[in-house]
Amino acid sequence: MEFKQFKEFSTDMIDYVGNYLENIRDRKVLSSVKPGYLRPLLPTEAPNDPENWKDVMSDVEKLIMPGVTHWHSPRFHAYFPTANSYPAMVADILSDSIACIGFSWISSPACTELEVVMMDWLAKMIGLPEIFLASAGLGGGGVIQGTASEATLVALLGAKARILQIMKEADSTVVDADIVPKLVAYSSALSHSSVERAGLLGGVLLRALDTDGEHKLRGDTLRDAIAKDRADGLIPFFVVATLGTTSCCSFDRLDEIAEVGNAESIWVHVDAAYAGSSFVCPEYRHYMKGVELADSFNFNPHKWLQVTFDCSAMWLRNPNYVINAFNVDPLYLKHELEGQMPDYRHWQIPLGRRFRSLKMWFVFRLIGVANLQKSIRKDINLALEFAKRLENDPNYELFNEVSMGLVCFRLKGSNELNEVLLKEINERGTVYMVPSKVKGTFFLRMAICSRYTQIEDIDVTWNEVYEAGKTVLSKQ
Repeated sequence: MEFKQFKEFSTDMIDYVGNYLENIRDRKVLSSVKPGYLRPLLPTEAPNDPENWKDVMSDVEKLIMPGVTHWHSPRFHAYFPTANSYPAMVADILSDSIACIGFSWISSPACTELEVVMMDWLAKMIGLPEIFLASAGLGGGGVIQGTASEATLVALLGAKARILQIMKEADSTVVDADIVPKLVAYSSALSHSSVERAGLLGGVLLRALDTDGEHKLRGDTLRDAIAKDRADGLIPFFVVATLGTTSCCSFDRLDEIAEVGNAESIWVHVDAAYAGSSFVCPEYRHYMKGVELADSFNFNPHKWLQVTFDCSAMWLRNPNYVINAFNVDPLYLKHELEGQMPDYRHWQIPLGRRFRSLKMWFVFRLIGVANLQKSIRKDINLALEFAKRLENDPNYELFNEVSMGLVCFRLKGSNELNEVLLKEINERGTVYMVPSKVKGTFFLRMAICSRYTQIEDIDVTWNEVYEAGKTVLSKQ
């Protein structure tokens, strides 16, 4: 494909994307295809000669779109949001055009240096303490990971490297095999499944601790677990505090957890994957109380800050533990200017990395902090509007307090009744939700996932819930 064709093709695609997003309400939110739908519609082998791009465009709508679940539809209320904006899309075009693999500073200096600055910008936007800013010169800094799952694993492996170093320095006779089987990490029972997976991949025991009546992990619970494990000869070394759990958007008491973690000399990692974006609004930063005591902090701008996937922001108080844990440095990756700027391959699990900071730069400059704040507040207000409708109906109850863009609710009655309600809502085909279960209680989750969602869409969603509820209750 030459430039003339590329220009025609990309112009047509930009028009298609714009029409898709601006008219996304017209599409059925959930795909209705069956598993295996696509293979019979495609050739069994790749074409030997190039095809016309217009045929490819035609097949996008004919073959691909029927199998797409539309995450940016105002009717999509499942999981958590995945961010989207025109500036971020354009940045990805530029990133794909430059196509550098920024594993070291010399491999593309702008790729590294823009990331350093953007991570400082973002840290200031959400009110992180100076210890995490590269510009502060205190040893900390930020890095873009692919996902929060990667960030948790990186933090755990950094913590593991730190405790091994500490224990070997205290006793030169011990080796890794003496220490690793005794290592134990902690998280809330409501932490994301990726935390458990990090424990598995890191080869350590991970304890899921009970939460209080508001579904928060408390400091006393952590302190008691650590005391018991130490008495049993184990070595506590790592704890995850979740700010905005996936199940119900509850917030662990970071202030208490960080205080215990510091007193017990264990690494404190903060997972704020979804809710962290809200900290651009000063009124929500109270959830971060105690963050100055944390060793690492992570959230996903690609969830709620209009930066497209993948862009997971992670800050480290002392990156050296991670760098030392991941430092495999063959001669062909070395360069003469090492040490003056980060070589980000040492801060992550993969070697290669894309020019993801361009998305942050474009979004922050072309949308601005004030508009990002406005968008977050709008989504939270829409969630509160939906909650008001539930509270005004005597058949429904909220599972917990609404604090972000997530409403957890149920019909008053059994778990089985609410399982039927969810099935009825989704089978009606207008909106899509998923459930969760906490401490034996089954409930539905209504997340505000689209930047296009307006109050009229909340009316549509509530009507779907109301009508589905009427149908379910009429059969009881």
